[in-house]
Amino acid sequence: MAIKARGNKKMTLNLDGPDGNAWVLLGTCMSLANQLDMDWTPIDEEARSKDYRHLVKTLQKHFGDYVDFETDNPAQFS
Repeated sequence: MAIKARGNKKMTLNLDGPDGNAWVLLGTCMSLANQLDMDWTPIDEEARSKDYRHLVKTLQKHFGDYVDFETDNPAQFS
C-alpha cells in the first residue's frame, strides 16, 4: 500500500495505480476518521455523491491536514 507514516509528518497516498482506487482511499480515510474521532458518515456521503475527482477533492478537504494525496497528473484534481 502507498501509505507511509513518517513520524509526526503526514501520510502519503499515491493516487496513481491500484492504491489510488476509490475503495482503498475510502477505507484508509474511514480508518483515519475513526482514529481522529471524526464523524465518517457525512464525509462518506459527500465523497460518494459524485465522481472520482469529487471523491478525491472531498477527502483532501477533510484529511488534507493529515494526508498528502500524490499524483503525476495534479491538473485533473484542480
